[in-house]
Amino acid sequence: MRTIFLCLAMALALPGSALAQDKVVNIYSSRHYQTDEALYTGFTRKTGVKVNRIEAGEDALVERIRNEGERSPADVLITVDAGRLWRAEQMGLFQPVKSALLESRVPESFREPGGHWFGFSMRARVIAYNKAKVRPGEIESYEQLADPKWKGRVCMRSSTNIYNLSLMGALIDHLGAEKAESWAKAVRANLAQEPKGGDTDQLKAVAAGQCDVTVSNQYYYARLARSQKPDERQVAEKIAVVFPNQQTWGTHVNISGAGVLKHAPHRAAAVQFLEYLASDEAQRYFADGNNEWPVVQSVKLDNPVLNALGEFKRDRLNVAVLGRNQPSSQKIYDRVAWK
Repeated sequence: MRTIFLCLAMALALPGSALAQDKVVNIYSSRHYQTDEALYTGFTRKTGVKVNRIEAGEDALVERIRNEGERSPADVLITVDAGRLWRAEQMGLFQPVKSALLESRVPESFREPGGHWFGFSMRARVIAYNKAKVRPGEIESYEQLADPKWKGRVCMRSSTNIYNLSLMGALIDHLGAEKAESWAKAVRANLAQEPKGGDTDQLKAVAAGQCDVTVSNQYYYARLARSQKPDERQVAEKIAVVFPNQQTWGTHVNISGAGVLKHAPHRAAAVQFLEYLASDEAQRYFADGNNEWPVVQSVKLDNPVLNALGEFKRDRLNVAVLGRNQPSSQKIYDRVAWK
């Protein structure tokens, strides 16, 4: 990784750099899925544009881009969750892109209104419950997690987690800030244990009987269900998944997405790469790498676990709102001492 970065930086430092003329695109990605290799190979095969990439955590990548400034070799930033893309946008890291192809292929709710970033795969924040302790239909909405009947029966991860911040951002928009805070306070009172661990930890806690219900991105469940490890498949067998709020605004959804960086030295290739991500071929690679759904509705995945979950009504809220409400979301969680 460091070698790639140094080579790119040295080439850009040269007058009339050959790098600026070559058919290349430099990608900074926080996705670490083997199937993404097919994305890069497929793009090069179709366009002749070579892909250079640096992979790291999203915070490290954003900080690197900020430090590199105008001399950054990065053309595209790929990361997960609209909240993270919004943060990068607020730092002025992206430039707007106008593309008829992206506007026709990517639903409006999965695009930042100014064209600064686009979603290319969709994830849903579902409710999971222990099948031995909860009846089907007993919980069907996020709001019901606040019901006193669930006192001592709910597991949740930390309030600082971006997925929970985005969920709160959606609740603020749908319920209003006051009711959203009341919800957070009530759910906090229903927790079986202090918030800790990731989504997989919550699912394992539900399966083990440490709590009865939790909230998780659906791909964590799919990973367990498709695992080669018997003990992980057993976890999935003990829990069931619910798409919340099917009778109201729909299940909260989020994205993996990307944008063209402000100082991209290969802007045309960067836009071309984003357009490729919206192709049928790339949509399958991009989404299947993390057991997500394509955002292009005509594209179907051959994923037995996701297909078994069936169709669902999704929230049509523009995902940029999730980022915009992020500061308010964190303040709410802090006031109710969610941790």
